[in-house]
Amino acid sequence: MSVARQRARHGVRFLGLGFRVVLFLAVLVLLRALLRIQTSSPTPSGVSESIKEDGFRVPKVAFLFLVRSNLPLDFVWDTFFKNAQSEKFSIYVHSKPGFVFDASTTKSTFFYNRQLKNSVKVTWGGSTMIEAERLLLKSALVDPANQRFVLLSDSCIPLYNFTYVYNYLMASQKSFIDIFLDKKEGRYNPKMSSIIPEQKWRKGSQWIALVRKHAEMVASDKTVFPMFKKYCKRLAGTEFTRKPRFKVPGQKENDCIPDEHYVQTLFSINGLENEIEKRTITYTSWNQSKDSTDRQAWHPKTFSYADAKPQGIKEIKSVDHVNYEMEHRTEWCKCNSNAVPCFLFARKFSRGAGMRILFDGVVGEFDSGSMRLNS
Repeated sequence: MSVARQRARHGVRFLGLGFRVVLFLAVLVLLRALLRIQTSSPTPSGVSESIKEDGFRVPKVAFLFLVRSNLPLDFVWDTFFKNAQSEKFSIYVHSKPGFVFDASTTKSTFFYNRQLKNSVKVTWGGSTMIEAERLLLKSALVDPANQRFVLLSDSCIPLYNFTYVYNYLMASQKSFIDIFLDKKEGRYNPKMSSIIPEQKWRKGSQWIALVRKHAEMVASDKTVFPMFKKYCKRLAGTEFTRKPRFKVPGQKENDCIPDEHYVQTLFSINGLENEIEKRTITYTSWNQSKDSTDRQAWHPKTFSYADAKPQGIKEIKSVDHVNYEMEHRTEWCKCNSNAVPCFLFARKFSRGAGMRILFDGVVGEFDSGSMRLNS
């Protein structure tokens, strides 16, 4: 074979090897591109999916407890969180200034040192109530992994185990806010009109669940909150009566309860009512007495041990719609257009009622031996 022919054959082999190398590299580039597209695409909104939001593989639910001092139902929440993955939740507590959650004040280690350091003294019917809510949101927003924010009272209990609650909240891209028109209570103060038009005035339960962008809006509000602080005030009277006992001379009849209006009105002013599920996920049983002398008139009922029987809890969990008589509206409870039970939490529960749902396994597997040790 001539030297020229051998050189030609070697050249063909070299070109063939080069082609294979180029082809291999091209396949690697293609696979990398496909992988990048897959990881950056939004995850389907299925409940069972591993949800990705804002670059976080496992987003958290921030549980925000607004309490007077301690947490009487900490033993219920202890079981709830014990049956959870620790990377999926965070806990924040607003208590009275100076109160510390430690071994002497709570039986649950989940609450150790979870209190805010900058808490304020809260009075019922005052702007300090929404100030405390905003402080909780601001603290929780520091952690970028927190993607859902649930406000709870010291008398709230979960109606399901952690996994169900987590999946329910994460499956929805909307906030849950009880909201309706306030047509007859005369709480709107015309002095607010420069910032809050009367047609934007709304009412609802303070127990909300927010997605992160809505939590940021509430926490950063510098326009609506000052108006509430100045003009939305409760008349002198008592927490338990429908009407105030007496009226301050010269004061107009604007008996305003800030926490029942603030978030709802803020969303109304910002035109965001289409971004929310117009209902709360926290059940309350109201004593709807029409007797203005009844000290419990239109006040939440407290559940006793007898009230917390399995059939009663089952009935709460079976509620699938809420009627808003003032607006002639029925809100069917949905999550991403799928029918779901309305409530994930309930209030106001006594310690006895909390003990009963614990032993009935409502919030998850419960070790009664641990309760005896804690006692």
